[in-house]
This record gives sequence, C-alpha cells and structure tokens, in this order.
Amino acid sequence: MFDILKANLLSPIPLAFALGIFARLVKSEFSLPKDIYSTLSIYLLFALGLKGGVELSHATFEAIVAPAGVTLLLGCITPITAFAVMRYVGRFNASDSAGMAAHYGSVSAVTFIAAQQFMQRVGAPAEGFMPTLLTLLESPGIHIALFIGAVQRNKALAAAGGEAAAHDSLKAVLHEVLTGRTMILLVGGLVVGCSMGESGWTSVSPFFDSGFKGALTLFLLEMGVVAGDRLGDLKKVGPFLFGFGVLMPLVHGTLGVTLGTWAGLSAGGAAVLGAMAASASYIAAPPAVRLTLPDANPTYSLTAALAITFPFNILAGIPIYYNLAQRFAA
Repeated sequence: MFDILKANLLSPIPLAFALGIFARLVKSEFSLPKDIYSTLSIYLLFALGLKGGVELSHATFEAIVAPAGVTLLLGCITPITAFAVMRYVGRFNASDSAGMAAHYGSVSAVTFIAAQQFMQRVGAPAEGFMPTLLTLLESPGIHIALFIGAVQRNKALAAAGGEAAAHDSLKAVLHEVLTGRTMILLVGGLVVGCSMGESGWTSVSPFFDSGFKGALTLFLLEMGVVAGDRLGDLKKVGPFLFGFGVLMPLVHGTLGVTLGTWAGLSAGGAAVLGAMAASASYIAAPPAVRLTLPDANPTYSLTAALAITFPFNILAGIPIYYNLAQRFAA
C-alpha cells in the first residue's frame, strides 16, 4: 500500500496539483487565464466522451448492464447517506444538508480522469465504457439531493401562495443540470464517439489522445491554485465538515469498489467506480444548488468538496480504492 501511495504522490498529476496549492500558500500571482482554463476543461471532457463512446461501440450489452445498474444504485445511495449524516449527525439545517448531498451525490469528472490515468500507470486499466458510467452517475445524485431540499422549500412557497414559483424552481434546476457544459460534452461526446467508431477515432486521436495527459497535468496545476484559494475557508467549516470531507469519500469509495467488484468489473474498473462514488462535484452541483436552494451556504459545500475531498482523493484516496479493489478481487 505504501508503495502505491508513493508512486501516486510522485506522478505528474498530484505533483502539479500540489504545486498549484504551494503557489497560493506563498501568495504567488500565478494562475491560468480564465479562457485557457475553460478551454482545457472543454478539451478534457469532450476527449473523455469521445474515447468512451468509441469503447462503448465495442462493448456488449451483457458486459455493461450490471455495472450500469450498480452505478445508478450508487447515484441513489450517496446523496441520501450524505444528507442523513449532515442532517442527523452534524445537525445542519435541511437546505445546507441537501446542498452538501448534491455535491457528494454527484461526481467530479477530474477525479474520474485522474483515477483512470492512475490505473493505466499501475498496469490495471479500467474498462473502456467507464465514461458511460460517469454520465450515469453525474445527474441522479444532484436531482435526489435537491428534491429532498426542494420539497421543504416548495412547501413553504406553496403555503405562501407561490406554487408557480416552486414549479419554476424545479424546472430551472432540471434544465441547468441536463444542459450544462459537463453533460453536453460527456453525453454528446459519447454519442459522437459511438457513432463514428474506431475508424473515425483514428483520424482525431492524435489531437484528443496524444495531448490528453499533458492537458490534464496543466489543468490540475490550475485546480491546485483554485483549491489553495479556499484553504482559508477551512477554519470556517469546522472539524465536523473536515471529517465529513475525508470519511464520507472513504465510505462511498468502499461502497463503489464493493458494488463494482460484484458487478464484474476488473480491479482497475472497480477502483475507478469507487473513486467516482467518493468524489464530490464542484462544477455541475453549485449552479444547481444555487437555483433550487438559494439559502444553502456555499462555503460549506464548496470548501468541503474542493479544499478537502478533492485533494484527499487525488493524493491518497485513489490508491486506497485500488488497494481495496485488489483485495476484493483476490
């Protein structure tokens, strides 16, 4: 286990992430221009979708049906457990608990990509259809968590004669999640990749495949800067949320590895599914929470997701899930 952790910490992705955090700690003015950051995120998500679509065109229904089923199950379980811990253990109000559950019920695409790269590096590549599972996990967790929070809010709106406002709020969040950049690029890329197949992929792979690792390393450098900006908020969220940001991923990650192994995924595939379940969204979830639960405190969810859970998964969580997957497969 120690050797796996050491190998991960000395690889380009976590080193670049750590450099970004260091840049903020020493108060460096460095950061990527916003347009470059946005371009890199578009490139990574679309490349991921394209490659996943090509691999999906090779997959049989029998190979993907069980992993898809357990992925949807994870999308239902993770927001409910996150809400329950926040509400009944942490004693947070319903809106803040639901907002946190939306972040931890959804998935971080960057964590997913980092997990895939780690599995390739240790010689245990995940199944090619894993991006399909990513898209399946992206949306349900947000919707279930926001439904829990919105039910309470909409009751209050309806009681005040705001039935139309309650309906519009749910309609707006549904549109925001389903048409957001992450979903468009991932789902659209899957459709394009599956349609064009291997022959089409060969013509664009020099751009979308060869430069992928370099773009990811540069993107993680900027993510380190962003995480470093929120380190000062750690004192605001308190020890409970710090523990939540580490222990909740371990619980969800273990569940993901267990279900992935049961569904017949390889050790690498089960570990990637565990990393997906353990991750917390900081791209798709925040605008959805803002629309449906405007009274939820974003400091709690964003700081926990970006300054605690994301670094934990990148630096230590992914190797832990792989070690678990190896043990379960033995």
